[in-house]
Amino acid sequence: MEIDITDQFGALSHPQRLSVLQLLLRRYPDGVAAGEIAQALQVKSATLSAYLGQLERVGLITHTRHGTSLKYRADLGGLRGMTETLWQDCYRGRPDLFPPGFDAPLNPRETRTMTATPYNVLFICTGNSARSIFAESILRHEAGDKFTAYSAGTKPTSELNPLAVKMLETKGHDVSGLWSKNVGQYQIDDAPDFDFVFTVCDQAANEECPTWQGQPLTAHWSTPDPVKAIGEEAERMLAFQQAYGMLRHRIMAFTALPFDTLDRISLQSALDDIAQQDAPA
Repeated sequence: MEIDITDQFGALSHPQRLSVLQLLLRRYPDGVAAGEIAQALQVKSATLSAYLGQLERVGLITHTRHGTSLKYRADLGGLRGMTETLWQDCYRGRPDLFPPGFDAPLNPRETRTMTATPYNVLFICTGNSARSIFAESILRHEAGDKFTAYSAGTKPTSELNPLAVKMLETKGHDVSGLWSKNVGQYQIDDAPDFDFVFTVCDQAANEECPTWQGQPLTAHWSTPDPVKAIGEEAERMLAFQQAYGMLRHRIMAFTALPFDTLDRISLQSALDDIAQQDAPA
């Protein structure tokens, strides 16, 4: 069935339907259960079902079945087709209609490769007490000459999780300069311009954030929250070990990418592929 671009814009004309698509894009390539979407956006289940149905009918999202539940994800092919139709049929290919610094949709391979090091990288989770702190520490330890690592929380805690600090110390990391920070301090005029922004927890990815200046590449690397582990300290430390190992595995794959030869489309695809490594079920 051929989909009309006016139907797609009609589906996105409703603020809550647009919010659903934005959430799924922030969580891409993960699939997200309807119940989690409803909770994050505070939408009634029946209302959300109607929103999801309309977005799927116009080719902007898809779903897959996992057992007895459905998970929804953004349909990048449908979104790309919508953008290209807008570019060709409405904008008539005029590059001057795009904001400065934005790449024309039909010339993605002509975008710059990323050659100016060090790259500024920001890791975000909710509390900035464990996972994003792990990621910041690992990147700085493993490739500090090529990257400048930062971390922040959407709702930062007053102090780092003690078991997270213990885990970092056992791995040989210097923890003296680590503290919980609010993501807002990186959204002011004199904040660093980021090349990459990663969310490492689902809750942070579900939250709406202002658009980052400079068009950084973004990805969601879902990592289970070790802070929620229960039991004796040894059992809880195992959860921290698993989170640390998952993030280190992804970061090592990230640092090994040939940044100076990949265009931004290819690099974004590589970041999404890394997200699926050791991804939680």
